[in-house]
Amino acid sequence: MQYLVSVIDDKTNPGSTDRRPAIRAFNERLMADGYWVFAGGLADTDAATVVDNRGEQTVLIDGPFVESKEYLAGIWVWEVPDRDTALELATEASKVCDRKIEVRPFL
Repeated sequence: MQYLVSVIDDKTNPGSTDRRPAIRAFNERLMADGYWVFAGGLADTDAATVVDNRGEQTVLIDGPFVESKEYLAGIWVWEVPDRDTALELATEASKVCDRKIEVRPFL
């Protein structure tokens, strides 16, 4: 089963900034164990643009679709056998990233 694993940062209380070596090592283990599908970090919310083409004209809005102190800082997609494995890995990922992690299965 595939899971979207979101890394949640907090503008008022951000996690440690230089976690890249620990994250790289964690990613290498995910790959070696066959759980890795995809991962990537995201630019700050100031770089976001929301596109709304539901009406007669396309509307482009600078900034995130929701203003919040917490924001999506990066994602993983994991292929794991079950929810328990996803949650075990997410527990480790939270420590490695020094951030909150949200785990959601793909439909």
